[in-house]
Amino acid sequence: MSNKLMSKTFLWMFIGLLVTFLTGFIVAHNETMLVNIFSGPMYLIFCIVELVLVIVLSARVRKMNKNVARIFFLLYSFVSGLTFSSIFVVYEMTSILYIFLLASIIFLVFGLIGYFTKLDLTKLGTFLLMALFAVLICFIVNIFLNNSTFDLIVTSISLLIFIGFTAYDVQKLKRLSEMEIDIPEDNLSIINALNIYLDYINIFLHLLSLFGNSRD
Repeated sequence: MSNKLMSKTFLWMFIGLLVTFLTGFIVAHNETMLVNIFSGPMYLIFCIVELVLVIVLSARVRKMNKNVARIFFLLYSFVSGLTFSSIFVVYEMTSILYIFLLASIIFLVFGLIGYFTKLDLTKLGTFLLMALFAVLICFIVNIFLNNSTFDLIVTSISLLIFIGFTAYDVQKLKRLSEMEIDIPEDNLSIINALNIYLDYINIFLHLLSLFGNSRD
């Protein structure tokens, strides 16, 4: 597998983030679109569409035409931007920018750790996945408990999980770039871009939840 896999993956991650942030920013400044998305069932529908797109892309990427894979990734980034738009309403713009910078630094540091470490992080991936399922259960439980302290703890743990996933996914990407795999390079770059895109977005959102300054 060509070393170009690394550059292609991060390029598509950047494109995905750009689509998400621009979509969210534009929607946040359109009152009609905000009302349509967040009043009624549309928000839930978009969340379900996001989940379906991730599942289909992950399961079918091997057999997809590269352009179809790219469309699915861009569509996912766009739909994420629709749900993402609420942050521009809830949080101050300066706070969003500071958290974006902080998330970028954290992502870069732990991405470099994953790339250069001699430790095998394969087992870490299994542990992180189990921890993520546990955190999701805790989030669901706290919907009914509505305990702010518990929410703070769960959010902090979730942040650490996605920081760990960043190092794990970058190391996995590095190893894939050094191997011969029967998946087309363009398709492989898309699915890996999705993985690290999700790592970054979750780091950003959890940092924003913990340290962001709301408008009210």
